[in-house]
Amino acid sequence: MHDLLASPLTRARWNDLVEIFGGGDGRGECGRCWCQWWRMTRPDFAAADQPTKKAAMEARVAIGPAPGLLGYCGTTPVGWVQVGPRADVAEWNAAGRLTAPLDAAERADPTIWGVTCFVIRAGHRRRGHAGRLLDAAIQHARAAGAVALDACPVEPTRPRPASALYHGLASQFAARGFVEIARRRPDRPLMRLMLR
Repeated sequence: MHDLLASPLTRARWNDLVEIFGGGDGRGECGRCWCQWWRMTRPDFAAADQPTKKAAMEARVAIGPAPGLLGYCGTTPVGWVQVGPRADVAEWNAAGRLTAPLDAAERADPTIWGVTCFVIRAGHRRRGHAGRLLDAAIQHARAAGAVALDACPVEPTRPRPASALYHGLASQFAARGFVEIARRRPDRPLMRLMLR
C-alpha cells in the first residue's frame, strides 16, 4: 500500500511516534535523538541520556500544539516529519548554523516555519513516504497561517545511510517549489517555499 495519511502528533498518538522511533529503546539514530537535536543546546544534548530526550519530547507533545505530523499506511505508523514555527526549534535558528534564517527577526516570527527532520520507519523506506509527508507538512503549514516554509535538506554527493538523510533530500523540496536562498555548506542548501 502506497497511500499515506498524515495526522498531527498529539498526546493520544504518542505511542505511534514511539513505534516509529523503534519502540523507544534507543535503537537507531532517532531513538537516541528523539528530535531534540534542534531543541537542546549542543552541551545539553551531549549530556542528556536517551530517556531524558524521550521525556523532553513527550513533554513538548503534551503542551501542544503538535510539533509535527505522523504518517500512516492504513493504521500502521510509518513516518514522522517535524514541522512548525522556527521559534519552536531554537537551535535550528542559532547564529552560525547552516539552518539559521537570513533575517534574525524571523527566529521569533510565528509565520516563518521550518521542516527540520524526517524519520521513515525501517521496512517502509524507498516507497515515497518522505515526499508524501513533505506534501502534508506544506498543507499543514499553509492551513496554520504560515507565510514561508524553510528547510535545509541534503544534496548528497555520495551514498549515505538513512540516518544521514533526516533533513530530507534537496531534490524532493525543489520538486515542490522550494528555492535556494543560501548555501553555507556545499551539500546543504537553505531553501524556502512561499506559501502566500
